[in-house]
Amino acid sequence: MHLSVLDRSLTREGEHPAQALRETVRFAQQAEELGFLRFWVSEHHAVPGIAGSAPTVLASAIASATAHIRVGTGGVMLPNHQPLVVAEQFGVLESLFPGRIDMGLGRSVGFTDGIRKALRVGKEAADGFGEQISELLGYFEGTGLVRARPAEGLRVPPFVLAVGSGAAIAAEHGLPLVIGASRDEERTREAVRAYREDFRPREEGSAPYVIVAVNAAVADTREEAARLQIPEAWSAAVSRTRGSFAPLIPADEVLARTMTPRERGAFEEARLSQLHGTGPEVTEALAALAKRTGADEILLTLNTYDPADRLDSYRRLAHAVGRGEQRAGAPAPSGGSWTAARA
Repeated sequence: MHLSVLDRSLTREGEHPAQALRETVRFAQQAEELGFLRFWVSEHHAVPGIAGSAPTVLASAIASATAHIRVGTGGVMLPNHQPLVVAEQFGVLESLFPGRIDMGLGRSVGFTDGIRKALRVGKEAADGFGEQISELLGYFEGTGLVRARPAEGLRVPPFVLAVGSGAAIAAEHGLPLVIGASRDEERTREAVRAYREDFRPREEGSAPYVIVAVNAAVADTREEAARLQIPEAWSAAVSRTRGSFAPLIPADEVLARTMTPRERGAFEEARLSQLHGTGPEVTEALAALAKRTGADEILLTLNTYDPADRLDSYRRLAHAVGRGEQRAGAPAPSGGSWTAARA
C-alpha cells in the first residue's frame, strides 16, 4: 500500500503564517525520514487559517530541504493561472530537482467574489479546465503556442484532482486521478469506476492510476486518535457556517464551546469522513478503503493543533505498515513519457 502526505500549511491561533510554512518544510523532512512516497502542498488564497498560497514556491523550499521524497502540488488551481506560467514554474522545479516533482492540478477558482476579482478570474474559468490542461501539457511536449523553457522536453507527471468534472477530464486526457474519500463512498467508487472505464491512454503504456485522499489519525486508542482531528473539524465547521476557515485551536477549547445547532451539525458532518484508530486499526481500514475504491495509492492528511501530535500519528502509521517500505518505489502513475521516476 503506497502512502503519501498532503499538507495545507494550516495556521494555529495566534501563529504567524510564516511559522506554519516553516513547519510544513520541517514536516516534509520528517515524512521523508518515515518513508512516505510523496509530499504535496496546496493552493488557497486569502484564507485566514491557511498559509499555503503559493504551492510551487513552497514545493521548491521543500525539495531543497529533502533528498529523495517526491514533492508536488495537491494542487495548483489551473484556472487561476496562465498555463504557460505553470509550465515554466514546474519546468524550473524539475530542472532543479530532476525526477522528484509531481504536478497536481485542480479546477477550483477563488472562494469569494473578492478573491476571484483579485485573481482576475470568474467562476466560468473552471469550465475551460480541460483546454487549460491540454495547453499546459503541450508546452512540455513541444506543441504549445510558444516554446516554453525550461519545460519543453521535461517529464513532470501530471495528476488531476477530481473536483467537479475533474474525474472525467482525467480520463479524457489519460492522466492519474486524485479523489477525496467521503462519507458517500458509493459516489467515490462510481467516479473511480467511470474514470477507469472512460480512460483514454495518452500514449502507449498509459494506464489508469487512482490516488484516494483521506483524513486519518493514529494514537494509542481510537478516542485519542479521534481527538486529534477535532481542531480541523471545528475550523471546517466555522468555514461552512461563517464563510472563513479559522486557525486551529486546541481540542479542549473546541469541546468547551457552546455551539449553535448549525455549528454542531457542521462539526459532526466534518468528522464523518475522518478515519481514526490505533496503528493496526487504521492500516486495516486504509487497506479496506483501497480495495473498495480501487485506489492504487492513499494520500493522507491530518491537521491538529500540536505538530508533535501530528508527527506521532504519522510515525505510528509508518511503523504499522512497515518502516521504509515506501522508499522501495512506486508504480508508474500514468505510463509512457509521463511516468514518475521511482522514489
